[in-house]
Amino acid sequence: MRHTFLTKKQFGFTLIEIMTAIGIFILASTILWSFIVNSYKVQNFSMEQADAITEAQRGVETLVKELREALPGDNGAYPVELADAQNIIFYADFDRDNAIEKVHYWLTGSDLKKGVTEPSGSPLTYNPANEQVKTISRYVRNNSIPVFIYRDGDYASLATPADPDAVKLVHIYLKINVVPTRAPMNYDLESDVVLRNLKDNL
Repeated sequence: MRHTFLTKKQFGFTLIEIMTAIGIFILASTILWSFIVNSYKVQNFSMEQADAITEAQRGVETLVKELREALPGDNGAYPVELADAQNIIFYADFDRDNAIEKVHYWLTGSDLKKGVTEPSGSPLTYNPANEQVKTISRYVRNNSIPVFIYRDGDYASLATPADPDAVKLVHIYLKINVVPTRAPMNYDLESDVVLRNLKDNL
């Protein structure tokens, strides 16, 4: 009786095929990883930018409310003490305690800061050593662009430092960007505020 033995043909990969498959896998993995990293960066930037914008909006809203109600200081000082391009000092009842505080907003680097000085002593004075300072907005990219622009009663622009007696309206402008190299992503925040207690024909 004759027996027939069938042999299976062995199949395998050549070294070139293995190297090609590894190369394709590495390339695909690199592309996928780059996509994931870039997506994360975009998402992270968007979240940080949104937070920075919200922070700046709240700060400007507070500034507008305070500046609108500017009043003479408890020491008899004029409502606006300093009106410069990156720096404004005025008097207002900041915390509704019936005492008039000295309020100071200024840009230093990329931070918009706020300082508040309570009146003290007899007669009342505003001691600079008592100023309480906090940052109200970060990632401000104005650089040399004015944060504050001043106008008189005829809506004419005033050169800075402006004469406090002539200031009737203040235009506030902030350029917000978490990553300054992404210029197209700048967010421009603007607001106008009329000083109610100083206005004439505005």
